[in-house]
Amino acid sequence: MLHLENITLCQDENIVLQNASLKLHNNEFVYLIGRVGAGKSSLLKSLYCEIPFREGAAYLMGYNLRKMKNREIPYLRRQLGIVFQDFQLLTDRTVVRNLEFVLKATGWKKRSHIQTRIREVLTQVGMQNKSYKMPHELSGGEQQRVAIARALLNDPKLILADEPTGNLDPETGMQIVQLLHAICKNGKSVIMTTHNYTLVGNLPARIIRCEKGGLYELK
Repeated sequence: MLHLENITLCQDENIVLQNASLKLHNNEFVYLIGRVGAGKSSLLKSLYCEIPFREGAAYLMGYNLRKMKNREIPYLRRQLGIVFQDFQLLTDRTVVRNLEFVLKATGWKKRSHIQTRIREVLTQVGMQNKSYKMPHELSGGEQQRVAIARALLNDPKLILADEPTGNLDPETGMQIVQLLHAICKNGKSVIMTTHNYTLVGNLPARIIRCEKGGLYELK
C-alpha cells in the first residue's frame, strides 16, 4: 500500500526526514511516535500531498507521490480518511450536515444514498443518536467520533490519524484508539501519530519511531 524509500522531507526549508524508508501493508495498524517537531505530522501531510517529498521514492496505493499532478490529488485524497487532533468540524451546522457537506463536495448526488451512507458511518462509530446535535453540544470524544465518521464516508483504504487523542482525557482517548483498531480489523490500514506511550502499550501494534531525521521500527 505504501512504499517510501530514502525520502527527504522538509518543513519550512528545515529537513525533518532524510534517507528515511517505510513500508505499510493492507489492513495494518502503525503507531508513528516521536517528540514534537520530529516530523510525524509532516510525514502524514506528505501522504495527502500537502508537503512534497524532496528526494527518494514515494508510492501510495499506486500513485507516485513524487510526480503527482494537481488534477490527480483529489482522487488520491478520496482514498484517504484524515482525522485531526482538533476535530475540524464545521461549527455552524449539525453532525448530519457536516457529513452531508463532505459527501456532496466529493460528488455524491442522490439524497437517499447520502442519507444511507451517513447512517452507516455514524452507526459504525456509535454516534447514530447524535446526528441532530451541533458540534458545541458534543463532548470532545463525541466530536472525534464524528470526525472519524467523516473520514470513513468515502470508504477509504487508509486512515491517517494525527494525534487523534491529543485533546482528550485518557479514558476517552483509549476508546478512540480502540475504535481505530476496530476499523483496522474491518479492512482498513491506519497510521496514527501519538505521544501517548500508555496507549501504545495498552493497545499494541507496529511502532515506528520518528527520530533524528529517520524512521526506525521498534521490535
